[in-house]
Amino acid sequence: MNSKRIFLSLSQQSGYEQEYIQRALKSNWITSGGPNVDEFENKLRNYFDNENFITASNSGTSAIHLALILLDVKADDEVICQSMTFSASANPILYQNACPIFVDSEVETWNICPEYLETAIKDRIKKGKKPKAIIAVHLYGMPYRIDEVHSIADKYGIPIIEDSAEALGSSYKGKKCGSFGTFGILSFNGNKIITTSSGGALISSSKSFKEKAIFYATQSKDSAVHYQHSEVGYNYRMSNICAAIGLGQIKNLEDNIRFRRDNHLFYRETFKNIKKVQLFNNPSDDFFSNYWLNTILLETEEERESLRLAFEEANIESRPLWKPMHLQPLFEKYPYYGGKIAEKLFQKGLCLPSGSNLTDKDKNRIKEVIINFFRGI
Repeated sequence: MNSKRIFLSLSQQSGYEQEYIQRALKSNWITSGGPNVDEFENKLRNYFDNENFITASNSGTSAIHLALILLDVKADDEVICQSMTFSASANPILYQNACPIFVDSEVETWNICPEYLETAIKDRIKKGKKPKAIIAVHLYGMPYRIDEVHSIADKYGIPIIEDSAEALGSSYKGKKCGSFGTFGILSFNGNKIITTSSGGALISSSKSFKEKAIFYATQSKDSAVHYQHSEVGYNYRMSNICAAIGLGQIKNLEDNIRFRRDNHLFYRETFKNIKKVQLFNNPSDDFFSNYWLNTILLETEEERESLRLAFEEANIESRPLWKPMHLQPLFEKYPYYGGKIAEKLFQKGLCLPSGSNLTDKDKNRIKEVIINFFRGI
């Protein structure tokens, strides 16, 4: 196997990172927080039209955890979470010794189903446990059904944590994902639209939320000349070096979104005459996905796995969709509301290479595998 491996989603340097990294090294600010962190937060705030406050963290997972803390989620509270997601959406619920309540997807966005969401809320209230929060996810960059989901949340007075880890650059009816919920979160992991190597951000609607988030993220140090702590704190603040990478990366954010969406056009053309495949698309013009990952559904699990192995033989990475949380050994004991949508998506779905740096040569190799595979079945 001589061909260079094509990965699912690799980061791509903008060329500006070194300038900011060197600035951090020259200032000797090589710990958490610092001027690069402040500037990165301001750049992100500007991207969100200065309507939100940004707290840079060391991961998207820690940002979700901070949101739960700020919503006063405690032991034995219940938090509704989309089942079709990565485990980082749900793990912070357990950090708080709370109980996750999982909800199935719907077929058009693959995100949390509004009907099952309301069923879950009604049933939990009937059982004497009104959910403390809802974690809704923009899966693979596709916005969830924001109007319906938020209408239900408002009806029952339940705040939403908007997991936009995969959705920087996506929008719904012209408004950016991450800015709809009581809190939004972003991820800057190495496989995302832009990266800080590791990192994330909490998006909130008030300065007081940001100040409290920073308090918790920096070990909850009380206002005193000595180190004094009255609350449990966490080491969750983004480092100045990671923020330097982010400042270089954010210069290319719009280009990276365009490259990802161009990848989607490539796959649309490739699959247009292959009836056995459904390419995941925006349901309507209200939805604008960044197409962080391009994904497809095949007719059977066997076909999905055979195509994955054909890609692997050609040294091309592909991967099944997220395994739903309610099917995971860690979470299978917790309540679940829904049918088999998420399960079927997992069985038949495949993620395809979608990095911002896919070359024409890479795309030709990918297309060759696809054409040869479906010619043979």
